[in-house]
Amino acid sequence: MDIAALRAGTPGCAHRAHLNNAGAGLLSRRTLETVTAHLELEARIGGYEAATERLEAIEAVPAAIAELIGGRAGEVALFDNATHAWQAACYAIPFRPGDRILTGHAEYGSNMLAYLHLARRTGAEVVVVPDDEHGQLDTTALEELIDERVRLVGVTHVPTGGGLVNPVAAIGRITRRAGVPFLLDATQSVGQFPVDVHEIGCDMLAATGRKFLRGPRGTGFLWVRTEALERLEPHVSEVSAGVWDDKDGFVWQSGSRRFTTFEMNYAAVLGLGSAVRQALELGPAVTGERTLALGAALRERLDALPGVTTHDLGRERCAIVTARVAGVPAAEVKEALARHGINVSLTSPDQARTEGRDVHPLVRLSPHYYNTEEELDRAAGVLAGLARAGQPR
Repeated sequence: MDIAALRAGTPGCAHRAHLNNAGAGLLSRRTLETVTAHLELEARIGGYEAATERLEAIEAVPAAIAELIGGRAGEVALFDNATHAWQAACYAIPFRPGDRILTGHAEYGSNMLAYLHLARRTGAEVVVVPDDEHGQLDTTALEELIDERVRLVGVTHVPTGGGLVNPVAAIGRITRRAGVPFLLDATQSVGQFPVDVHEIGCDMLAATGRKFLRGPRGTGFLWVRTEALERLEPHVSEVSAGVWDDKDGFVWQSGSRRFTTFEMNYAAVLGLGSAVRQALELGPAVTGERTLALGAALRERLDALPGVTTHDLGRERCAIVTARVAGVPAAEVKEALARHGINVSLTSPDQARTEGRDVHPLVRLSPHYYNTEEELDRAAGVLAGLARAGQPR
């Protein structure tokens, strides 16, 4: 990759050291121009008319997403965010009293709330699988817990609150042998490193456009394996999802179209398509190798600093790095970094409540392939200064 050219094509790189890609990645200029061009077209000729004029490009977006994750175009449905995409799949499973939902300690807060809501509403039970000695989901314990009562295994690939990468391919092998649906939250992994649904063996996958894919906010998608559709009953039906027979019945649209809605932000959809095509052009293996290397280099820098500790679990770790500066509240560390032109975010116990560790909030730093070693040095230098002083400056 030509990093200088990629940075020149990313307007935000001229103003900040953006180490908050786990929150929202920086838009490339081409994606920005795609979004604004469609908004201008809508303003000139009308929203419906603009969608008709760009229909071919709009319809190509699910195919590009499918190519990125190893699926088929008809298996991808577009959403306004990953949570709605994930819930569309989870709530489509017909739970009954006594059914079990197996999940992990690193599950995202919104996902856990949905499990608890489904349990309250249907009489199902939520079971949290123990972690292994590395802090990742224990696949041996998972296999022992699977029986005829298990209706769903739902796992977050990369948690929002740390650098852990769960062993999802091993989980997929277990669920396939047992014939249990496997729902994967890939919000933090798609775009960060290669994600292939067939290698993983999941049946459903939800992700966002705004993070490591570098797409616009307000975009997300759901992938559902064709063979899994017969086990799902979408909880929302509308004119894009089903066909009314004008009497007393209807049939679902084919493939994952049954999860879609009529109204969409087509400027954002086209922007997502632009971001996905750029990811494909650069190559997920290439960008993933650099992104993970930057994450490891940043973690190594921070681990070497007196008074700074990192808190990432897992045998395999990604480019999300969480840290604490002794004696300095995380919010003050974030503010100090911002004063030096460095974007980061904080972890929240509400978003990772079942992680089982009393460590939040932490400072969350998340580089991407367009970041540089110099930016990592700048961030480490600010944290080193805070640690020496014991207070922000």
